Amino acid sequence: MRLLVSFAALFLSVFLLQLSSGGVGPLDVLSGLQLGFTTAQIGLLGSAHFLGFFIGCWWAPRVMGDVGHSRAFAAFTATGAIGLLAHMLVIDPYAWTLMRIMSGFCVSGCYTVVEAWLQDKVTNETRGRTMAVYRVVDTSGSFCAQLIIGILAPASYVSYNLLAMLCCAALLPLTLTTKPQPITPEAPRLRPRLAVERSPLAAAAVVVSALSSSSFRMVGPVYGQDVGLNASQTAWFLATFVLGGAVAQFPVGWLADKFDRRHVLIWLSVAAMASCALTIGTQGHGTVAIMASAFIFGITTFPIYSVASAHAHDFAESHERVELSAALMFYFALGAIAAPYVASFLVGRFGPAALFILVAAGHLILVIYGFSRVRRRRAAPKRTRYIYAPRTSFLIGRLLGRSRDVGE
Repeated sequence: MRLLVSFAALFLSVFLLQLSSGGVGPLDVLSGLQLGFTTAQIGLLGSAHFLGFFIGCWWAPRVMGDVGHSRAFAAFTATGAIGLLAHMLVIDPYAWTLMRIMSGFCVSGCYTVVEAWLQDKVTNETRGRTMAVYRVVDTSGSFCAQLIIGILAPASYVSYNLLAMLCCAALLPLTLTTKPQPITPEAPRLRPRLAVERSPLAAAAVVVSALSSSSFRMVGPVYGQDVGLNASQTAWFLATFVLGGAVAQFPVGWLADKFDRRHVLIWLSVAAMASCALTIGTQGHGTVAIMASAFIFGITTFPIYSVASAHAHDFAESHERVELSAALMFYFALGAIAAPYVASFLVGRFGPAALFILVAAGHLILVIYGFSRVRRRRAAPKRTRYIYAPRTSFLIGRLLGRSRDVGE
């Protein structure tokens, strides 16, 4: 309880930030459909979010070092709020693209500040419990953010103003805390080659993970509208995906600690292809069937990033963990930038099923590549501990690195 109270301001800020940033994606999709944007333009908005996210991951540690944690958090939050408030002032998909870059920049910047703060304050004894609470808060915020679009009217000043208010509210708990600001950590070097050198399969898997999650979350509302879901049902469609991913973490983690992680990745991708086929097959079988398919899709695709991360860290030394985590985040960002636009283009041309055909094709390639890696390389010489790896900032490796070493 003392631990929870000491980090209450940080966790409240994270929850409010997730409500705001997680809600703007699906709201933009529904608003764009109502305003006559093309499907490709709507997908571009999702890609822009992850472009801003990548820029924020890279630049945020430097901003934080120049002005401090609280001022940096205020600057990032203001950027996100401006992007939200400007939506209904300029009704243009390419102007909205710039606004979504601002929103993505806000999210990664704020997470960088929060995780730097946590890293400075946690100890080896409290690290596991702190990360557990952090994971629950982050996942709960993401789940609630999907549901919030069920009550927000598309293309409405009020809707975007409410999200902007939540973004601004995230500023209050952290900036009003009386806790002293921590020392700003040194930004990790970005070495994308490190991930490929340690595990090419892990690098490929995080790209496929990005293809699955970013295309579903950013283009999923288009799919929902095309198969006849209303706004409230679309909200539950997205939320059940997040819920499925959260439920899967424990059993998949147990499998990843017990069996060869390459085989776990391969069979998760096989299951993901099956869930894509199931989702396509349930289009005409009612709302409950569609929701169930989204839940299964979350179970099979959401944990892939964490399994791939654990597999890559099996081949890394302790001093490489922070830079390896950043490198994996880099490949995830590349996949997440490209996937929404490609998926939306295919959906606009070939219909809603194209979204899941694209995802299934990505997992098929991963299965083939996974089997080739099994034949070429023996199992990892050591086994690190499986940990749920949030895709939040380049600093997440500082929080998770020692936890992995404990499991060696």
